[in-house]
Amino acid sequence: MHVHVLGIAGTFMGGLAAIAKAAGHRVTGSDLDVYPPMSTQLEALGIRFVRGYGPEQLDPAPDVIVVGNALSRGMPVVEAMLDRGLPYVSGPQWLREHVLQGRHVLAVAGTHGKTTTSSLLAWILEHAGLAPGFLIGGVPGNFPVSARLGAAPYFVIEADEYDTAFFDKRAKFVHYAPRTAILNNLEYDHADIYPDVAAIRRQFNQLLRTVPASGRLIVNGADAELRAVLDAGCWTPVERFGPQDGDTEWRALPERTPAADGSAFAVLHRGERVAVVRSPLLGEHNAMNALAAIAAAAHVGVAPQAAADAIGAFRGVRRRLELRGTVGGVAVYDDFAHHPTAIEATVRALRGNAAGGRLVAVLEARSNTMKLGVHRAQLAAALADADRAWFYTPPTLGWDLRGAVAALGARAGFASGVDELAAAVAADARPGDRILVMSNGGFGGLHDKLLAALAARERGA
Repeated sequence: MHVHVLGIAGTFMGGLAAIAKAAGHRVTGSDLDVYPPMSTQLEALGIRFVRGYGPEQLDPAPDVIVVGNALSRGMPVVEAMLDRGLPYVSGPQWLREHVLQGRHVLAVAGTHGKTTTSSLLAWILEHAGLAPGFLIGGVPGNFPVSARLGAAPYFVIEADEYDTAFFDKRAKFVHYAPRTAILNNLEYDHADIYPDVAAIRRQFNQLLRTVPASGRLIVNGADAELRAVLDAGCWTPVERFGPQDGDTEWRALPERTPAADGSAFAVLHRGERVAVVRSPLLGEHNAMNALAAIAAAAHVGVAPQAAADAIGAFRGVRRRLELRGTVGGVAVYDDFAHHPTAIEATVRALRGNAAGGRLVAVLEARSNTMKLGVHRAQLAAALADADRAWFYTPPTLGWDLRGAVAALGARAGFASGVDELAAAVAADARPGDRILVMSNGGFGGLHDKLLAALAARERGA
């Protein structure tokens, strides 16, 4: 079958293309921009792609067109597809019909932590010799790819609540029919799609309607919105996870460590100590991600201590508190955080691992929700633990970022250009600083520009 993927450069659609290729299909695709690492991954797999959405890419006509959710009516390729009556399907639906059918799907849903938890879970199953398939919205350090077909029966998928396609406005995760589902948390996000948190809650309840009674839900027991989702209807056994003082089946009891950074904890299951985790990941939020992955792996027969051993060998995920480089005693980290809750958790995690220097946060308000200014009132509080906070303020932002973070006072700095921002942050940096760059995009190459500016300063010293 010839499968043509529209929007092939995204992590989900690019992963789907890789899986389709592994399943024996001929795969082509297109996107507006295709760049590393996805371009190199596609080229290595022998997947031909073109730039742009012109109608000529449909000649000769493929057997099926898989349409990404970035595509919309009015795009030439979409109009040609509809005019010619060519067969098309959304990415999630194609995945369910051609890959997930008949497999034990382990889905990871939630506003935060999906990529890290999915990567942890896939690695735990791999470490246990189960050779799972997976599709993850990031680049896990333990695998050379973000997606693979794997061996039956297990398949781990990052289950996103974003909408499916221009012709299917349901959340993507309702297509996956998981047997094991992790619900990490639920907050208001995706303001370009959902009017309020109640609308997202309804999508989560739709997900619950697809999980069989013989399956299992692994649910954050401390999350009030998830409790509301369960109260609206649940037909599957539930196991809750949480910190040491919660009334949950799975608990994390912090071990006494010098840093107290969430990287070492005992796992309690129904009050019994079943494992000890020594994790390379920092922060309580990552301890919860690891605990959820351990609980989900237990549902498919992986002993908690075996899962904990796998976590000890976990190599992290690109762009999740990833150290990009150290110059002149200044460490530059990259993180995907873009929601106030994630920003606060990431700052706190790095603060908990403090080595004596300042913590300098650098933020791009890039997500659709951030661009709309929905969370602006929470930004200053989310960055309260940072010693210094720098903000990118492009003229197109559309709301008063300076006013929104006025409570930070002299700790806040602003720049309207990426080059200007890199120069200002580098000039302000001191040996021992940890600079945390947060954005859900490439941030105009700020990380490399910042490291280059620091190196230039060192050479001139």
